[in-house]
Amino acid sequence: MEISQSGSLPVRLLSRPGGSVAYEMHGERNEGPLAVCVPGMASSRSSFRFLAPALAERGYRVAVLDLRGHGDSTTGFDDYGDSAGGSDLIALIEHLGGGRALLVGNSMGAAISTWVAAERPELVAALVLIGPFLRDSGGAPTRLAIRLLSLRPWGPAVLGGYLEKLYAGRTPLGHDGHMAAVRTALRSKERYRAIAKTLVTSHSEVEQRLDEVTAPSLVLMGALDPDWPDPAREAAWIGERIGSELMMVPDAGHYPQEQRPDLVAAAILAFTAGSTRG
Repeated sequence: MEISQSGSLPVRLLSRPGGSVAYEMHGERNEGPLAVCVPGMASSRSSFRFLAPALAERGYRVAVLDLRGHGDSTTGFDDYGDSAGGSDLIALIEHLGGGRALLVGNSMGAAISTWVAAERPELVAALVLIGPFLRDSGGAPTRLAIRLLSLRPWGPAVLGGYLEKLYAGRTPLGHDGHMAAVRTALRSKERYRAIAKTLVTSHSEVEQRLDEVTAPSLVLMGALDPDWPDPAREAAWIGERIGSELMMVPDAGHYPQEQRPDLVAAAILAFTAGSTRG
């Protein structure tokens, strides 16, 4: 499947208690179902620059959200955790007409999407979880190590270097521009403060609710994802907990939707084809 990079789209702001969250729309005039893409910690909407237009080409109305304090969202929130992000996702789905949406989350975005599936199952047609963090375990740095890493003045540089290593495998098109924007955000005092608060998020509130998740789900895990000592084992654990279909994405680290958008888009479309999931 040929995948193209999205161009510049208008940034929209959704008012929330304590600030606003930014999003953009692909295929807004499409008559198909809604899909919402949610990026991971310290990333932005740009991480879905390939996948969002690919889904729009297949008829989806696709919204791509920035997490609180990330991208073009504001930085004055008190809470940056999974349930707070989940409340933003719920508000966006309802703002865009409600109904059952396909939720596509990467890393922390997967945790947020899963929380929504437990909290408001009537809003979720299906889950696509890319490099998902659904518990506080695995090979990721401990919360104490993350706190130390996030200290200024060295925190932004160290975090930027760490994020770069998560792209083990193929380097995606537009990577330099994407990472330049990430590093610029990390150098902003106010934005970095918000990102640092996001860094210490515990995913225990998501793990505690996994038994409530009933939506069909697909886990896409990069075969080279350095966030896990054994990415396949973590994917299998999630599959066992919520009954997910699984796919290991070759030549990809923590961001398969950027590194192998051809495979990821094809897997998602096959997952949703011929059903009412999407």
